[in-house]
Amino acid sequence: MTSTLLKQISTQLEDLQQEGFFKTEHVLSSPQQASVKTQENRELLNFCANNYLGLSNHPQLVKEASNALERYGFGMSSVRFICGTQTVHKQLETRLSDFLGMEETILYSSCFDANAGLFETLFGEEDAVISDSLNHASIIDGIRLCKAQRFRYKNNDLVDLEAKLQQASIARHRLIVTDGV
Repeated sequence: MTSTLLKQISTQLEDLQQEGFFKTEHVLSSPQQASVKTQENRELLNFCANNYLGLSNHPQLVKEASNALERYGFGMSSVRFICGTQTVHKQLETRLSDFLGMEETILYSSCFDANAGLFETLFGEEDAVISDSLNHASIIDGIRLCKAQRFRYKNNDLVDLEAKLQQASIARHRLIVTDGV
């Protein structure tokens, strides 16, 4: 890196700190749960995790995950279409399909990946996606990847949603997208 670039980065970091936008990392020494401990042994309430149901450290799930590590190892080594799909993934997809009453289910490694793949695959230029203005960033990014007409309606505003549906009335398919827990 050039000294000019390093100076610019240093100045930007200082500005972020002065403006209160510099993020500090909390190093945790406990499992992700409602209450967590930091490396400094401080106890914090955790309001920002995606562990809504508290399953990330549920004893039965930890046991089953440990058994799966012993049997299958750690990681897939690549995506399923390059290295193959493991039986455990097909079994889970089948069980999810049965539970949901659906013909098929496909697993994604994250919700972000699922949203990135969903909209682009299913919707084209003749379609419309009508998105809640407060949708998660992964939904917004997924919608941006598709070629459909895009509309945003105000959160919890059915009048605005109706207006967007009217604007998209000539679309082949109209999809309303909102997220929740």
